[in-house]
Amino acid sequence: MTESDTAGLVPSEPEGEQDEVSVRRFGNCASVFCDPTTRAHRLIVLVFLCFLAFGSYYCFDNPGALQSQIENVMQVKAAEFSSLYSWYSWPNTVLCFAGGFLIDRVFGIRLGAFLFSFIIILGQIVFAMGAFLNRFWLMQFGRFIFGVGGESLAVAQNTYSVAWFKDKELNTVFGLQLSISRLGSTANFMTMPFLYAAVAKLYPGFTGLGVSLLIAASWCVMSMLCAVVLAILDRRAQRIMGRDDAMTGEVVKLTDVRYFPKTFWLLCFICVSYYVTIFPFIGLGTVFFQRKYQFSAVEANSVDSVPYLISAFASPVFGILVDLLGRNLIWVTVAVFGTLAAHSLLAFTFLNPWVAMVLMGLMYSLLACAFWPLVAMVIPEHQLGTAYGIMQSVQNLGLAVIAMVSGMIVDSSGYFVLEVFLMAWLCCSLIACLLLVLVNAKQGGVLNQSRLKKD
Repeated sequence: MTESDTAGLVPSEPEGEQDEVSVRRFGNCASVFCDPTTRAHRLIVLVFLCFLAFGSYYCFDNPGALQSQIENVMQVKAAEFSSLYSWYSWPNTVLCFAGGFLIDRVFGIRLGAFLFSFIIILGQIVFAMGAFLNRFWLMQFGRFIFGVGGESLAVAQNTYSVAWFKDKELNTVFGLQLSISRLGSTANFMTMPFLYAAVAKLYPGFTGLGVSLLIAASWCVMSMLCAVVLAILDRRAQRIMGRDDAMTGEVVKLTDVRYFPKTFWLLCFICVSYYVTIFPFIGLGTVFFQRKYQFSAVEANSVDSVPYLISAFASPVFGILVDLLGRNLIWVTVAVFGTLAAHSLLAFTFLNPWVAMVLMGLMYSLLACAFWPLVAMVIPEHQLGTAYGIMQSVQNLGLAVIAMVSGMIVDSSGYFVLEVFLMAWLCCSLIACLLLVLVNAKQGGVLNQSRLKKD
C-alpha cells in the first residue's frame, strides 16, 4: 500500500484550524464528529474499519477450535481435516494478484468491501451446511468460497486505511487492525468449544456442528454491516471533500519479476519456510495438546490460541521497537531462532506448553513487524505491488501444500514427526536468514541498517 497515490482525507490546515472550518461548515454541536477532516470523525471510521475483518478472522480458525469435534462427527482423519485450511489457501495463490485490480478497476472500494464481506458470509454458510447435511465435500467447498473473499477483504481494508489515514495515523491504524483481527482469532478459540457444547445438548452429532458454525457466521454479518457503514461514511466524505475514489495503487506486472534481486527470492523462501510452521501447527494443535498433555478441549484451545492473543498486544510494541532500533534482518533471524526453540520445547520436553506457545507468539509478532518492511527495501516502489503479490501467492501455495502434508504426517506417524518436520522447515528458514545476512553485507547492508543510518 505504500506506493498508493490515493488522495486521502488529509486537509491542508493544521488540526486546530480544522475545528474552525468544521464549525463554519457543520455548526458547533456536531462539527467534531460530522466533519470528515477531523480526528474525531476518523476515530469513528477507525472503529468500523478495525471490525471490518473481525468476522473473517473469527471464522477462519473455526476448524482449529473444533478439530476433535469435526474429526469425530464427520468421521474424517487429520489429513482430510487439514484440507479445510488448504482449500482456503488455494484460491489465494491467484487472487492475491487480482484483489487490488478488482477494487481499482471493477467494483470500487465501497462495493468491493461489501461484496467480499458477502462472499465470506456465503462461504461460512456453505461450510456450516456441509456439516449440517453431513457432507464433508460441501464443507471443503465452503472453505474455498470463504478463501475467495477473505484475502480480498483484507485488501479492501488496507485501501480504506490509506484513504482515511495517509500522512496521519497510518502506522497506528495498521497496528490496531492487526490487533483487533487477532483478537477475533483468539475469541474463536475461546468461545467455539463452549458454543458447540451448548448446541450439542439440543442438536447432537453433525446437526449440532452445523448449527454452531452457522451461529459463528453472525460475526461475518457484523463485519458486513461495518462495510455498509464505511461505504456510507466514505461516500459522504467523497461528496464533502471532492476527492477521488480510493485506490489500492497496487499495479501488478509479472514482467517485473526478471528485475527482482536474489535478496527478494531469499525473502520469499524465508516467508514460506517460516509461516508454514505457524498456521498449520495452530490448525492441528488442539488435538496435539489433548494427546500429549492430557488437556481438556477448552484447555487445549486456550493454549493453542496463545500466539494470536500475544500478537494482538505485542505487535504494536515490537513495531515501535523495530522502528526505533532498525536492524530488521537481525530481528527476523532472532524470531526464526526463537520459534525453532519453541517447537523444540514442544517436541522434546514435557515442559508446560504455555511457555513454548508464549515464546512462539512473541517471535511470530516480532517477525511480522520486522520482515514485511524488508520487501520495500529491496524492491523499487513502482514494483511493490508485483513483489507483494508474488510473495503472498508463494506463501499461500506453501500453506496449502504443507497443511495437507501435515495432516498426512499426523495420520501416518503422529505429532512428534510433525514437529520434527516443522523444525526442519525452520532450520531451512534460519539458514536462509544467515545467507541473506552475508549477501546483504556484500551489497551495502541496507537490510540491517540502524535507525541512525536510515535517517
